[in-house]
Amino acid sequence: MILIEACVDSVAAALAAEARGADRVELCADLTVGGVTPSAGTMSVAGERLAIPMHVLVRPRGGNFILSDDDLEVMRRDIAMARAARAVGVVIGALTSMGEVDREATARLIGWTRPMSVTFHRAFDAARDATEALDVLLELGVDRVLTSGQAETAEQGAELIGCLVQRAGTGAVILAGGGIRAHNVAEIVRRAGVREVHSRDISGFRDAL
Repeated sequence: MILIEACVDSVAAALAAEARGADRVELCADLTVGGVTPSAGTMSVAGERLAIPMHVLVRPRGGNFILSDDDLEVMRRDIAMARAARAVGVVIGALTSMGEVDREATARLIGWTRPMSVTFHRAFDAARDATEALDVLLELGVDRVLTSGQAETAEQGAELIGCLVQRAGTGAVILAGGGIRAHNVAEIVRRAGVREVHSRDISGFRDAL
C-alpha cells in the first residue's frame, strides 16, 4: 500500500484532497515561493475538520534555507501552534551557507517538535552532497525526507531516490515528490522503491497505484 500525501494550501484544498483519497496532507501557504507556514487559523480549522493526519510546513519565508536566530524563534512558535492545531508532524529544513545540513538548527527544530513527526523538506535537494546530507539527517533522527532526488522532478531523480531508500533502510522514510502525477506515479514508485509519494495534484493516484 502506497501512502499518498497531498500538498495543500487551504482548508478547502485539504478537504478536497481527503475526498480524493489522500492518506495525509502537508498544509502550507504561498506555493509560489515553494511554500511557507500557513496561518494559525488555517492550521486550526484544518486540524478540526480533517479525518486524516496533517503535517504542517514550518518555513518562515521564501528564499534560501539558511536560518537566522530570528527565523528559528519564529519557527519555534509556529511549531507550538501546529501542535495546538492537532498536527501530527511538521516539515522543516535548514542548510548552511556551504550547502550542508545545518546540524545545530535542525537539532533544535527536532527538539521543539517532538513527540510529533519530523520531515526534512526539499531543502534536501539543495544540499551539496545528498548522501552526506542523508547520513546527517539519519544521525539527527528525522522521520522522513522529502526529495525529488536532487533533480527538477522525481521522475528524473528516481535513480538517486532509489539509492537514498536503500541507504536510509528503516532509519527514515524517503518521500518522493516533485512533478508526480497520475500518469507517472506508478513508474516512479517502481523505479525508486518508495512507499510514500507527495504531490500537489493527487487526482487519479488511487487508480494508477
